[in-house]
Amino acid sequence: MHRRRPSVVYVHGNGNKVRADLLRSQWDRALFGREMAGVSRMAYWAPLRYAAPLPDFAADELDGGPAVGAEAPAREGPGVFDPPEEFVARTVADAWRGAGRDALEGRAAGGPADSAGERALVGWLREMTYFAETLGEAESDAGPGAAGDGAALPLEVLPLPRPLRTAVFRELVRRTFTDVHAYFFGGAGPAIREVVGEALAGPADGPLVVVGHSLGSVAAYEVLREREQEVELLVTLGSPLVIGEVRDQLARPPAVPAGVRAWRNVSDLRDLVALGHTLRPDFTPTELITDALVTNGSRNHHGIAEYLAQAAVREPVQRVVGQLV
Repeated sequence: MHRRRPSVVYVHGNGNKVRADLLRSQWDRALFGREMAGVSRMAYWAPLRYAAPLPDFAADELDGGPAVGAEAPAREGPGVFDPPEEFVARTVADAWRGAGRDALEGRAAGGPADSAGERALVGWLREMTYFAETLGEAESDAGPGAAGDGAALPLEVLPLPRPLRTAVFRELVRRTFTDVHAYFFGGAGPAIREVVGEALAGPADGPLVVVGHSLGSVAAYEVLREREQEVELLVTLGSPLVIGEVRDQLARPPAVPAGVRAWRNVSDLRDLVALGHTLRPDFTPTELITDALVTNGSRNHHGIAEYLAQAAVREPVQRVVGQLV
């Protein structure tokens, strides 16, 4: 009797990545503990935004890798120690410049956004920035069993001095906003969704699992919303779909994509990209969605390997795939 072969489609998140086959292998090992060649494939859209992949096994700052060496002083680059509003203005200017928009007549780099959607997205950037500042202060003051403001945090603190932590958090905020802005307002969205659509159209005669991280979860969601493809399980990790300013830019009203039988949304309370943590108030039918909170121990609490290793992620995926490891 022919056994139906499951498929897992990964959609990576913001920032540059290592080459596609290595990235898929890294996700496989984090999720299943071994290679799943022939079962898993990666919707690899990084070349649309970056000229060359990261070197093999390079630390990925946006997936929780160190922004600077653990023993090195914090990087002195622009924006690392700016006051929050200056950091926001610089990041917005970088996003416009990346989209080729700062050359528009009558619009200076760092000036006001020219659409309600862009202004809303800048609001999300500002909220991320201030949350990063607050989190950095709290974790700097707290330690195991420590008293004070940081002791109220329910999860473990980062073992980093504050300057390093500031660099880690701000790198996540800056590059996340730049790629999200490019997706919605810089013309990158259609090409990214095309890559995701091609991966979803790959060979499959059994149940399909789709796993999207960060901006990748937005692209996966929008493609599935359009295609109405049958998906046994959709998993979103560290997703900005929970953020109203991001959700308002979606092409269609929020809803579970037709064809998706179950949707699991997983986040860490300290993940600056997610900020909100429950999809159910805004996406229906709610009975198809499970929101789960986990502890992501990466330096920025957004790392993909740490999300994939969580039981809340591994167990439902492995149940569908039939590979309990």
